[in-house]
Amino acid sequence: MAASKPYNCGIGPAFEVIGGKWKALILYELQSGPVRPGGLRRVLGDITEKMLIQQLREMEADGLVRREMFPEVPPRVEYSTTELGRELNAALGPVARWGEKYALARAK
Repeated sequence: MAASKPYNCGIGPAFEVIGGKWKALILYELQSGPVRPGGLRRVLGDITEKMLIQQLREMEADGLVRREMFPEVPPRVEYSTTELGRELNAALGPVARWGEKYALARAK
């Protein structure tokens, strides 16, 4: 995350690290424990492998996820949330509940 951008409040940096279609969904899927990239692709559906890897790398650089590579043949990689990622997941809970209410209200 670039530290040179000025922000009026904490929403700017928060949305900078979770912006886009996939990052919040990836974080949500990682909350129950470590997951391999193939498992994430299955539950996320429409995401391409290239996009998933790009998003995971950005989230790793931002300190939200941890990548663990196991020295096996074939190599195995798992992703899990860091403490920052778990805190962000908890903070996104109320936003998710608001989104559910909003979707229901718009469907009427």
